[in-house]
Amino acid sequence: MSNYFSQKVTVFHGRILPEECFLVGYSLLVSEIESKLKIIVPLPDILAIATEKHQRYNTEQWQVFTIRHKPKDDLKSHLIFALKYEPLDLYILKKFFELIGEEIILKMLEEEPTGRYTRRAWFLYEWLMERVLAIPDLKKGTYVEVVDSSLQFTGQPENSTRHRVKNNLPGVPDFCPMIRKTEKLELYIKKDLSAAIEKGLGKRDKDLIRRTAAFLLLKDSKASFAIEGEYPPNMRARNWGKAIGQAGKVPLTIEEIGRLQHIVIGNKKLKYMGIRKGEGFIGEHDRETLTPMPDHISARAKDLPSLMQGLLKTNARLQQALYDPVLAAATIAFGFVFIHPLSDGNGRIHRYIIHHLLTRMGYTKRGMIFPVSSAILERIEEYQEVLEHFSFSRVDLIQWEEASDHNVKILNETIDLYRYFDLTKQAEFLYECVEETIERIIPEELDYLEKYDRMVQFINAHITLPDTKVDLLIKFLDQNNGMLSKKKRGKEFEELTNEEIQVIESAFQNIF
Repeated sequence: MSNYFSQKVTVFHGRILPEECFLVGYSLLVSEIESKLKIIVPLPDILAIATEKHQRYNTEQWQVFTIRHKPKDDLKSHLIFALKYEPLDLYILKKFFELIGEEIILKMLEEEPTGRYTRRAWFLYEWLMERVLAIPDLKKGTYVEVVDSSLQFTGQPENSTRHRVKNNLPGVPDFCPMIRKTEKLELYIKKDLSAAIEKGLGKRDKDLIRRTAAFLLLKDSKASFAIEGEYPPNMRARNWGKAIGQAGKVPLTIEEIGRLQHIVIGNKKLKYMGIRKGEGFIGEHDRETLTPMPDHISARAKDLPSLMQGLLKTNARLQQALYDPVLAAATIAFGFVFIHPLSDGNGRIHRYIIHHLLTRMGYTKRGMIFPVSSAILERIEEYQEVLEHFSFSRVDLIQWEEASDHNVKILNETIDLYRYFDLTKQAEFLYECVEETIERIIPEELDYLEKYDRMVQFINAHITLPDTKVDLLIKFLDQNNGMLSKKKRGKEFEELTNEEIQVIESAFQNIF
C-alpha cells in the first residue's frame, strides 16, 4: 500500500500547505503517478488536501477538506474524491489510467455498476485511452454529466447511451483544454460586454464607426507586430490589417492558416512554409556553445497533424455549442500558440484567431474591430506571464537533446501536454483585454475622431489650408499639448498670423 495515504505533509511540489495535512484526490494520484512512472506531472492551479481539523476552507492554491472528507486508503476512493470535488484534470486522469490500467474501472463497475462516479470514470477511461473495454452497455440509470458544470465551463451535452452519461466536455480527445468557473469569469459573462459595445455604437454616426474601424485595424496590426518585436513597413502592416478585417468570414482550416502565414511573413519566405516538419522552441542560444536555452518547447512535429485536427474539431464543437465567444477564442487561440505549429508567424496568427472567433460567433458587430493586440501590448508583462504559466510548468517535463543544427531533439512522448491543460488564467486575461477594448480603447478612438472632425471644421471655417496641412497642424497641436511651437510655426505654417494661431490653439483646448 502506498505511504501517501497515511503520510502527513507540509510541502508539496514546492508549494507550502496552509497546515499539516493529508494528500487527497488529484494530489495523491499525482504522487502515485510520479512515484511509479518516474515522471513529473504539471500540477493544477488548485489541489485538494484534508486536515484532522473540522474546518473546511479554500486558499489560492488549496481546497482544504476536513478529516470526515478524507477518502479510504485506496486509489479508487481517491479517484472518486477527485471526480466528486475537483475540476476535471484530463492530463492527470490519462496518466493515472496509463499507470493503473483497466482494473480500477472493472472493479468500480463490479461494485457499483450504475454509480454516477463509476459511469463518469468508465466514460473518461474509454474517451482518453481511445479503447473500448469488453463490457456490455448499461441498460438503465439516469444520465449524469461528465463535467461538473458548477466547477467548469462545458460543451454541448451529447448522450453516451453506453455509459448513461452526458458528454459535455468542451473538446475532443485530440484537444480538450478546460476552463474553471471563477468569480471573475462569471462576472465578465454577466456583464455582457458585447451588448454594451453594440448599444454604444448604435448612437454613433455610421461613417465615424467605419473610419474608426479602419484606423483600429492598422493600429491593431502594428501592435501585433510590436508584440513580436517587429516594426514592419506600413504596407506590410496594412496588408495584415486587411487580413484582420476579413477575420471570421471563412472557416479556420489548415489551408487558411497557411494563407495567413504567407500574408504575415511577407516577402521573407521561409524554407518550409505551413505546418512545421521539424522541432521548434522559443528562447535563446548560449552565446559560446549555441546550446538551446528554451523557455517554451513546441509540440513535436510528428504530433502536429493529430493536434491541429483536434484543435479544429474543438473549434467547430465550441461554435456549435454556443460556448461563450471569449472563452472559445481563448481556447483555440492560446491552444494554437502553445502547440506552435508553424516555423514563424504563430504569435500574430494566434491573435488573429481571437478576432476570427469573436467575429464568427457574433461577439463583434456593426463593422467594428476589436483592437485586442493594442490591449495586449499595453499589458505585455501580464501577457508574458499567462504564456509562461503554461510553458514554465511543462518545459522541464520534456526530455530533449541538442540537434546538429542547434535545435532541440525531443526524446519523450509529449502530445498530451498540448492536448489537456487548464486555460483559466489565459481566459481571465483575454476577458480583461476585451473589457479594456470595449470600455476604453474603442470609445477613446471614437471620441478622438469626433473631436478631430470638429477641429477640422473649425480650422476650415477660419483659415484656408490644404487638407494635408490641416492634418499636420492638428498632429502638431496634439503632440505639444495644444500649442504650436515657434519652430513649427516658422517652418510649416509661416502663412498663419499670431492671432490665427492663438484662435486655433484656443479652439483645440476647448474641443480636446
